[in-house]
Amino acid sequence: MLQVFYGGTFDPVHNGHLAIACAARDAFDVPVRLMPAADPPHRAAPGATAAQRAHLLDLAVADMSGLCVDRRELLRAQRDPVGRSYTIDTLRELRAERGEAVPLALLIGADSLLGLPTWRAWQTLFELAHFIVADRPGSGLDAGLAPVLASVLEGRWTARPDDLHRAPAGRVFRLNQPLQTESATEIRRRIAADGPWRQLVPSAVADAITDERLYLSRVADPGPL
Repeated sequence: MLQVFYGGTFDPVHNGHLAIACAARDAFDVPVRLMPAADPPHRAAPGATAAQRAHLLDLAVADMSGLCVDRRELLRAQRDPVGRSYTIDTLRELRAERGEAVPLALLIGADSLLGLPTWRAWQTLFELAHFIVADRPGSGLDAGLAPVLASVLEGRWTARPDDLHRAPAGRVFRLNQPLQTESATEIRRRIAADGPWRQLVPSAVADAITDERLYLSRVADPGPL
């Protein structure tokens, strides 16, 4: 059975993240595992530590069928606190655990797909997993891909979920889900400015952010995470 992993900083997790995860869950009829990224080794977290972000994820998915939290990148960072966490390392770890024949898919946003050529060993990623691409407003996916990316993606696109179930890796599926306008950057900005933000996240997440006084400062905010 296809296994889907949704990586990100989730800083904080919001309704848009959950809508994407649910759309992938429903399109492929499989659970989706949300993988929070570890804290960057060379700078302070902008408003929430990895442990806090993972806790917010736990709260967000507690009552959502088919969604769960996978802490593997946080655990790897604990084993190697000065190393950087790369997607290629995560997928190689998953392959070692699951075997070569199990279909694996990485759920990413369209903006991440456009930036894929900047990732470490990015072309090798297609040997290890499928990609499920969730569009977002202003992503520019329809405006045209960079030639190097378009060349690698040629022949990989599919509109059939079964194609990802049948092969272990190598296909790219564009997820058809309602476009979400929420962004973690905007939520952090609103919290720091004492603006309206609670409606953009699950109520349990909003309560935890308030109780723990997270994101009250914009200092060292890294941008759209």
